[in-house]
Amino acid sequence: MNKPDEGQFVLTQIQNELSKCQFFSISVAFVTQAGIAMLKAQLADFLDKGGKGRILISPYLGFNDPLAMKELLKLSNVEVRLANPELNMHSKVYLFEHEYEQVVIVGSSNLTHGAMKQNYEWNIKLTSTDNGDFIAKTKLEYDSLWERSELLTPDLIEHYAKERKPLITTRIIDQIKVDDGLYGSDVRPNSMQQEALQGLKNMRTQGAKKALIISATGTGKTYLSAFDVREFQPNKFLFVVHREQILRKAQADYKRVIGFEEKDTCIYKSGMDITDKKYIFTTIQTLSQDDNLQRMDKHLFDYILIDEVHKAQASTYLKVIEHFDPEFLVGMTATPERTDGKNIYELFDYNVAYEIRLQAALEEDMLCPFLYFGVSELRYNGHLIDEHTNINRLASEERVKHIMDKTEFYGISGDKVKGLMFCSSKIEAHELSMKFNQKGLRTTALTGEDTQEDREHAVSQLENGNLDYILTVDIFNEGIDIPAVNQVVLLRDTQSSIIFIQQLGRGLRKHESKEFVTIVDFIGNYRNNYLIPMALYGDHSMNKDNLRRNTSKQHQLKGMTTVNFEEVAQKEVFKSIRATNLSVLTNLRENYLTVKNRIGRIPMLFDFIEQDNMEPSIFFKNSAFKHYGDVIRKFESEDALSMFTEYGEKILQFLTLELMNGKRPHELVLIRELIKHGSAMSLEEIKGKFKDENIIFSDKEIESCLNVLALSFYKQAARQKYGETFIEIDSKLVDFNRLFKDLLKNEQFYALVQDILRVGLYNSKVYPTGYTTTPLMLGAKYTRKDACRLLLWDQDDSSTIYGYQVKHQTCPIFVNYHKSEHISETTQYGDTFINERIFHWYTRSNLRLDSKEVVSIIESQNKGIDVHLFIQKDELEKGEFYYLGKLKPIKGSEKQTTMAKKEETVPVVTIDFELDYPVSFELYNYLVNR
Repeated sequence: MNKPDEGQFVLTQIQNELSKCQFFSISVAFVTQAGIAMLKAQLADFLDKGGKGRILISPYLGFNDPLAMKELLKLSNVEVRLANPELNMHSKVYLFEHEYEQVVIVGSSNLTHGAMKQNYEWNIKLTSTDNGDFIAKTKLEYDSLWERSELLTPDLIEHYAKERKPLITTRIIDQIKVDDGLYGSDVRPNSMQQEALQGLKNMRTQGAKKALIISATGTGKTYLSAFDVREFQPNKFLFVVHREQILRKAQADYKRVIGFEEKDTCIYKSGMDITDKKYIFTTIQTLSQDDNLQRMDKHLFDYILIDEVHKAQASTYLKVIEHFDPEFLVGMTATPERTDGKNIYELFDYNVAYEIRLQAALEEDMLCPFLYFGVSELRYNGHLIDEHTNINRLASEERVKHIMDKTEFYGISGDKVKGLMFCSSKIEAHELSMKFNQKGLRTTALTGEDTQEDREHAVSQLENGNLDYILTVDIFNEGIDIPAVNQVVLLRDTQSSIIFIQQLGRGLRKHESKEFVTIVDFIGNYRNNYLIPMALYGDHSMNKDNLRRNTSKQHQLKGMTTVNFEEVAQKEVFKSIRATNLSVLTNLRENYLTVKNRIGRIPMLFDFIEQDNMEPSIFFKNSAFKHYGDVIRKFESEDALSMFTEYGEKILQFLTLELMNGKRPHELVLIRELIKHGSAMSLEEIKGKFKDENIIFSDKEIESCLNVLALSFYKQAARQKYGETFIEIDSKLVDFNRLFKDLLKNEQFYALVQDILRVGLYNSKVYPTGYTTTPLMLGAKYTRKDACRLLLWDQDDSSTIYGYQVKHQTCPIFVNYHKSEHISETTQYGDTFINERIFHWYTRSNLRLDSKEVVSIIESQNKGIDVHLFIQKDELEKGEFYYLGKLKPIKGSEKQTTMAKKEETVPVVTIDFELDYPVSFELYNYLVNR
């Protein structure tokens, strides 16, 4: 079923099966261009591997658009047939043949974008062996229907188009633009604009003189500002932009919304008399000239609006802002974040009246949906194009063909491409344009060296259908509006997520000629590929696992918008994520300043969560900082935070590194309640507090919690590192020691502790421990130390677990799936997945079937021992393992064998385990593939 709120889609199931199968048979009544496009990346990989398939569609009701039917003809190795019209064929069946099994999905879903992602659908998925009776009968019926159908050809499509009498016509309605017939007070704001207008009104009611609107490109900012000016009714209004070509359109939009007469408005030029003008529109270049500003009184305008205000730290903007003193100043931007350290929020007194980013705007149906395809760049001598590839190869015949093949395969919405290509350099843009033109495309290259007239002419040619593509570098990142663009091609390394969104956004304005915009991103061996999922999903957490999960799932955005990667391209993104150090000081400083700029004060850790910024734990990866006090001291002046005692510094380090991850809430709740209580608490009082918080616990968990807080859980080296202890346990009473109580009297220390507790308890809501009877969460990452604590071991034995250890009726197994070639022969175990549910595992070397620990594992179910599987992809995961659940030994699978050790062999035992739950397709695919 499609359940967008849970990230579940019919599309996901079909994509996953296509990624694994060797042959498929699909029978659907209806197909759409978008429905086919959503499967294109998986189909591309499927065809590259030599897979074959067949698709059966129907002429029923004349629903199928000939353009969609033509898309099916692009699929090599896939035979497509049109069912006999007399059958009124209306079936929806998807059959997939794998190496060891077959899968059928049957139900209500056609091969359309609505059925794949948006509509309420019911489907049954059945997995069976070759002899499965239901699948066998389904295949027979399919074969029978297939034999009575006609091969789809261009001639047949043309004949169908002539005979077709479509019963349904569709028209895309732009919710942002206003109906042409409306004017003045009849023009009404949409829901987003109403919310923003209320935000602006609230700001003024509270006495604010400045406000900032953050709104994604294409969401109707100009109309929004006009609605607010209509509400405000200024005596004199000023609209400031940075590009002259925007002025006349903005003036026309304001006239439509407000209904003023022509004599009341002007586009201001140097020296112009504006005494009798009420609505003045001008560029920053004109207004900022000294002669022009000196003619204008600082109170001349009641209301000033600055568009694209992220440029406002430029000297020209600052000069204008400092000169005037209006009753109300509004700034609008889609990208307030700056990479130069300048603070846009400060200019507007930190008053954000309204904010809607790309992902939210797509969910609200304000923008044109996009189908993103991360495709593989060209290979030269076995190596993908990278940042250092020279121009001869970037503009070679092979790459030109590769680009044309991919852009044609992934296609467009509609029948005629109107595309933008973003290149890495001016030379590349010109060379590629010349080569494309020689191949029959109609393209032109535009760079910063071209005049404004040249740019406007090229845009007009594209809109009129006289050009197929405009190739450029960065000049179209913003300040240009071409709603008819239906394909955006990215031929460059991603340098920043902001630029990525700006370039992708060139195609996101709605237009009656398109149902979606196609984004084709050519991904090479680029160091910055990790920025792609950050930009697409608006994920600023800097959490590598979040980025990996987003890239794996590919399509969790709501609505038609879908993200897909070809397999090679996805691997390049994964490689970049794993290899990149996201906790380098420059990243940490940039995120720190972003949050500080946003809130106007020194941020605390929880501010990063509230501002949807970097995950707080990233500060403490790779030992960059020991606790947040170190962060403040690094990024602020010396007197911002004083040093605490050595003991205090160690306790902050313990709370940060051991408890703030929130993987168990018990310690955090106990510390918080002890601080509130102000004196010793009995165990019964502590249990009562856990019950009040709905924290599930056992006596063993209470004991484990106290062991951790008393630091007796840790080895001696860790106890010294963390200050020995700060909790005293005596006669069933628990209290802080005197040193810690004295530290809590320091306001700064107290604030840091409370901040850690708040972040930790927030994080704990993600994990099941304390909120269910399950100690570990499937798919979450844990270290060996985490496993020892959460499995209630009395000591941290992580340093001696190595691959596994049987202790306290548990046996955690830790596997490094892709071993380094440099490790010793006796640790080159062949641990491997047989499939998503069966895992083939090796014990330590020099063990036999009758060895004590082997017997314990083989008989674990009879002995009440819980065996848990933890896997990391490779050593780049740095000791963080995905938890895959409990294991059951498959009876009779245990075998004694040998493995090499220098010139001899040593005994080892292998066992096949069955997992309680199959590994999710995305995680399985990620772990298994190199």
